[in-house]
Formats: sequence, structure tokens, C-alpha cells
Amino acid sequence: MDTNYNVLLIGSGGREHAIAWKLSKSPDLGTLYNAPGNPGTAELGLNIKLNTDHFSSVADFCKDHSIDLVVVGPEAPLVNGIVDYLEKEGIAVFGPKKSAAMLEGSKQFAKEFMVKYKVPTADYAVFSSDEFDDALKFVQSKESYPIVLKADGLAAGKGVFICDSEEEVKKRLDTLKNDEKLQEAANKLVVEEFMEGEEASVFVIADGHTSHILHNAQDHKRIGEGDTGLNTGGMGAYSPAPVLTDEMLDLVKHEIIERTITGMQLEEAAYHGILYVGLMITKDGPKVVEYNCRFGDPECQAILPPLENDLLTLMIATTEQRLDEISIQLDNDYRCCVVLASDGYPGSYPKGKVITGINSVDDDSLVFQAGTKNDGDDLVTSGGRVLSVVGKGNTLKKAIDHAYKNVNKIDFEGCYYREDIGHKGLKRTS
Repeated sequence: MDTNYNVLLIGSGGREHAIAWKLSKSPDLGTLYNAPGNPGTAELGLNIKLNTDHFSSVADFCKDHSIDLVVVGPEAPLVNGIVDYLEKEGIAVFGPKKSAAMLEGSKQFAKEFMVKYKVPTADYAVFSSDEFDDALKFVQSKESYPIVLKADGLAAGKGVFICDSEEEVKKRLDTLKNDEKLQEAANKLVVEEFMEGEEASVFVIADGHTSHILHNAQDHKRIGEGDTGLNTGGMGAYSPAPVLTDEMLDLVKHEIIERTITGMQLEEAAYHGILYVGLMITKDGPKVVEYNCRFGDPECQAILPPLENDLLTLMIATTEQRLDEISIQLDNDYRCCVVLASDGYPGSYPKGKVITGINSVDDDSLVFQAGTKNDGDDLVTSGGRVLSVVGKGNTLKKAIDHAYKNVNKIDFEGCYYREDIGHKGLKRTS
């Protein structure tokens, strides 16, 4: 690989801080630009103000600053076609084109794709926004709870509701219909059977033809301990997930990943970049809950530290369709990532609370910033999910203990975190 690749990384969350951290370790990295980044990424490259919704502005920046690779962190630009635009301008991008990003951009598209290519998933029905009364009648006819309501489009992880009663279904349908933040995403509604089992995620890197499993993890979506309360963007993760035994991973590879990659080729939407496969491990085997077209957050913070490959090398090889030349190398340690959130999240929450203790964590742990900003000499909160703290150990228990030991060194007013990240995994390992 030639040295000194200039990279533009789009995004500002904990995921992007983790990607920036991993890219910064590459001897082949030239200048890393983060748009917009956060105070954590500013220590690893140059944070820049750039309207990444305007693809022409991104293309102009890339040409003016000799950018060799654009890495897109969040899903919205991918679903909106940033890869298609920049590639037409002769700029290499790590991520799927718009047609492939539809796997995340439309729940309906994903479900119809899975049925077509025999990828195991839950039974479902689709309703338009003016058919919510029909959706309710459909649920009533099933008389089976829990049942899952999913906004068809992007909703930042907040468009999925698991309903335990008819009353809750009515309440959530009302939310999807009237919440301004969800209305567009809920232009169509997917009603899905509830799958019993344990969730896990498998992360795949693909260049359109070749695909490799990068790693696996288990996310904790609910705000409350014991997986209670509202869905969030993710309150923590650990990797690897013991529920994904070698035998189970083999099933996932053959029945899900290979069918997905081949299916996308047949749809003339070859998949490039990271494919996040959200799974439910049921008594009937693994089934797909959802696809994402990028790294998960906070799973990314747990799966990049054990990756021994040079991430920049992997990303360049993906854009050049050379993944068949590379094998994935991981260390043998577990990782546990705990998210520190603002009190009130995922609802409204205060901002501007001074954060202390980040510099007191030990050398083996990692702190990735998300909802933070600089206020004079202070680092303060500016978002719902503020920080991710990652611990490691040669057992899952040690990784969890290491993470929480360092969580306890960090503080801000109203700091909230779950104390049970990884407990499902502990039950399996014991």
C-alpha cells in the first residue's frame, strides 16, 4: 500500500471516534479530517466544519485537500446516496451505494429481500401511514403479544416498538402518526411477529464479491436494566457474544451472510462496506432482526479494539475489491463497552454538564466521546449518549469489571448508565 492516504471521516459520535482511533494507528495514514468530529476525534486529526448533507461541498473539499478515501460513519448519508455522488466525481468511498443501503433505509425493502432470498426472519405485514387502522385490526386479529412495530425509514434507532398489549399498540401507533421526528420514517409501517431468543450482531466487511466476518457483539438497546423501558441508540455492548458459538456462526455465515451478499449481487446492488446483521438466536436457529449499512454504535467501540488488521488497509482493499487477498485477525480478549448517558435520555435531557475524570482511566481502557463539546477549558455534555467506556480482559467477567472500574472514575451531573451490560453473556459462560 502507498503511504500517506488522506482520509475524510464523516460523523461525530462514539462510533466515529472509535473509527478515527483505529485509523490513526495506521502507518499509511496521511491527514485525517473529521466532519464534524468531536473533542475526542480532534486529538487524532483535524475537525472541520463541512455541510455533509451537501454532497457537492463534500466533493469540493475532497478535491481541494487531496482526499484519497472518504469513510462514512452514519447511515443517513449512505441511504441518501453520498457514495454514488462521490464515486461519480472520482472519489473513493468506504460504504454501500444507495441501492445497497436500502437494506437499512427501508424495513419493507429488507423484509421483501429476505423473503425472496430465503434469509430467515420474522413474519410481517406492511401498512402505509393512512392504513394505521388496518394495522390495528391486523394486530387484533393475531391476538398474539408481544408484537413489534417498525417505522419503515430511518429513525435513529427510535422507530421500533415492542408492544405487550393492544393498549400499547394504540399508543405507539399514535406516536408514529403524530411525532414530528418519526412521521417521515413511519410513512410505511412494518408489523412483525415477536421473535423469542437472544439478540446478537455480526459485522461483515464486503467488497461486492468477497465478504469476511469482522467480529460479533451483543448490544443493549433498552434504557433500563434487565432490558426494560424505551429503545435507545444503544446503552452498551460486549464482544464476542457467547450465544454465537462456532456452530451458530457457521449457520449465520451460510444461511444469512452468503445469501445476503449473493442476493444483493443478483439485485444489481452489490454490497460494499460494513454490513451489520442484527440477529435473534431462536430455538429454530438464527433469524435476522434488521440490517444496518454501517458499524453499530456502541458495538463499533467494542469490536474495533480487538481487530489486529490495519483498518485503513482493509478499507482501501474494500474499495479496490481486494478483500480476497486479506484474512481477518483478532486478539483473544473480550471487550465490554458501557455508555454514559445524560439523565432523561432517550427523552429530553440537560446539556452543558462538566465532565471530569476522563484522564484518570487506566491505560488498558478506552474512552470514546460522543455527546461532548469543549466549553473554554471544560469538556461538557452536549448529547444524550455522552461517552463510551471500553474495558478488556481474557474473560468476559474481567472485561466487564474493567469497564465498570473505569466508568466509576468519570462523572458529570445526571450521569446515567446501565449496570448490567454483559450479564446475559456471563450466564452463558458460567
